[in-house]
Amino acid sequence: MNETVLANALALRRAGRLSDAAALYSDILSRQPKHFEALHALGLLRYQAGDIAAAERLIAEALLIDPGAADALYNRGSLLLKLNRHEEALVCFASALAIKPDYIEAHGNRGAALMRLGRYGQALPDLDAVVRLRPRAPEAWYMRGEALRQLERLTDAHDSFTAALAIKRDYGDALRSRSAASLLLENSSAALADAEQACALDPKNAQSWQLCADAQMHLGRREEAHASYDNALALKPANLDAVYNRATNLLALRRFDQAMEGLKEALHIDPDCPFARGSLVFCKLCNADWQDLHREIAAVRVDARKGTLIVPFQALVLCPDEADTHRAAQVFSAQKFPPRPQPLWKGEIYRHDKMRIAYLSGNFHNHAVARLMADVFDRHDRGRFEIFALSFGPDDQSPMRARLMQAFDRFIDVREERAERTAQRLRDMEIDIAVDLMGFTEECRPAILPHRAAPVQVNYLGYPGTMGAQHIDYIIADETVIPGTQSAHYTEKVVRLPHSYLPGGGARSIAEHTPSRAEAGLPDRGFVFCCFHHVYKITPQMFDIWMRLLGQTEGSVLWLSQTHAQAAANLRREAQARAVAPERLVFADFVGSDADHLARLRLADLFLDALPYNAHATACDALLAGVPVLTGTGESFPGRVGASLLRAVGLPNMIAPSLEAYESMALGFARDGTALQAVKMRLAQNRNTVPLFDTARFTRGLERAYIAMWERSRSGLAPQSFAVASAP
Repeated sequence: MNETVLANALALRRAGRLSDAAALYSDILSRQPKHFEALHALGLLRYQAGDIAAAERLIAEALLIDPGAADALYNRGSLLLKLNRHEEALVCFASALAIKPDYIEAHGNRGAALMRLGRYGQALPDLDAVVRLRPRAPEAWYMRGEALRQLERLTDAHDSFTAALAIKRDYGDALRSRSAASLLLENSSAALADAEQACALDPKNAQSWQLCADAQMHLGRREEAHASYDNALALKPANLDAVYNRATNLLALRRFDQAMEGLKEALHIDPDCPFARGSLVFCKLCNADWQDLHREIAAVRVDARKGTLIVPFQALVLCPDEADTHRAAQVFSAQKFPPRPQPLWKGEIYRHDKMRIAYLSGNFHNHAVARLMADVFDRHDRGRFEIFALSFGPDDQSPMRARLMQAFDRFIDVREERAERTAQRLRDMEIDIAVDLMGFTEECRPAILPHRAAPVQVNYLGYPGTMGAQHIDYIIADETVIPGTQSAHYTEKVVRLPHSYLPGGGARSIAEHTPSRAEAGLPDRGFVFCCFHHVYKITPQMFDIWMRLLGQTEGSVLWLSQTHAQAAANLRREAQARAVAPERLVFADFVGSDADHLARLRLADLFLDALPYNAHATACDALLAGVPVLTGTGESFPGRVGASLLRAVGLPNMIAPSLEAYESMALGFARDGTALQAVKMRLAQNRNTVPLFDTARFTRGLERAYIAMWERSRSGLAPQSFAVASAP
């Protein structure tokens, strides 16, 4: 009798007559309350009708009658999954699989439950079982890829998404996930190709456009990235990642007003958005927008002390206390670039005739770092050293690029390589010392050295601060920029060169012809104060001093480096607010030739340094051109570079002990031409004898530093701070 009723009920279910089928099952249960099949089937009907809680209760009752029914266990587990009762669901799936080990659906749903719980490693065996049992199911490969991506097994995840797409070429989720994996694998071109295909399949998907934008940004196609971010945000306006990334892209495009608006929006969405507050204040400095600046900088410093994520370079600008910049770098390195668990170099001692040194940089073109270091690269002792360049920056087709390509024993363009591949290259070449010339500056690649590709790894020159990373052994400095009392604020061991850590670029040529003042946009008469800093180094406090100097020096002008229109307008407005005519701020036009720029600098009377972040390469330029530099001593590495340069050029008296003394000295030089001329004569006399411009002497000191690092490493000794003795 019951068999006939069950058959009729099943027919009614298949015909979609759910209420009629339910009535038959209920009739059976009125007579046999513990009828397993009726309870189970009625539970399935309740699920089809949308009453998930009732469905789960009925199937649970059925399992009390027959605990070994694999299908019922699976069905109850699936219902519990929908009710977000994940742990109970896992018990059901485990029981079903104990009875029926190849129960593919149970494997799949248990894997899904574990994924929801964030237990990706536990989910993976189930997902592996699904693709083994059903290898032509694209969804199974996709889910497996997602688990692998969460486990940071990115190459395996990429392969799994590829398998899904081989079965289903228009699988949008798999395209997006493979694009995201490719981005993390630093294969931006592949990421962009997948994202563009996903956009073509579904132009209304915000994630596809964001992935497009992220890939374009990484490829340096910033205008295209801006348009793609706009598309993503038009579809999903409050997407924090897209809002923040768009603002970061605008910052790189130097469109600071728009970047500031985006960062404000990001902080409105999430007041604790990582990096956003520091980036916003940095943008304001880049724009010379000083409204509420003191309060906002104070908030960033509080963030640094709390361990909030801050872009390390921005921390150098905004947090002059080295304890704060150290903390910011440590937090950033630990979260973004931790040491890899399997180092590529495993303690081998290389037996080369020459020490192999590799310089890593994206600035091997017409860039300040290249201009300062080119002669050093040329002068390395090729009898003792083999010098490599690993370049991940653009080829600007400049004479400097051509020169650098000849300056190294091997010049290797690694722009298209993943960090892991570049690290493996360093290991394969058996590099003894890898020197990162960029640190955390723009377009850097700090993901290479965490693989520990070389016995000795060094932070040098481009980044005036600690990288806060255990895999960086040394930072090259001098006694002025990192006094012994400050060593505790550096994760690296400090190597102090005998004079300035910064090579002065003494071999650079200066054009014979000095342009007229009119040609340089300067007035025919009057004292020229020069401040060729990046705008972000100009603070209201320094600007107050400079404006007072203009006010007390009749006919004088402040000659500033070329900047964007908004910053120039803001600085002129600030000058007017201090009773200084805006036209007394003169912004230098861009000069493409380094030799012509140095010749033009001769028109300046006095270079005024900034605090708390000094001029670095631009101060070298001024001294090389014969222009005295007046500086002070800051609280951190970036604020002590001016003092380092002046000591190395033989002008320690140009280091003011306080801002009050700085202002008084500057005014004295502006009023006393004889005193200023004496400084210029001393600078000219020192030009060919001082350590700053003696590149051969500097290079020998740098090489002694490398040798000492190398010898410690070969002896099995841990890195240790040391000072390099001055050459006899």
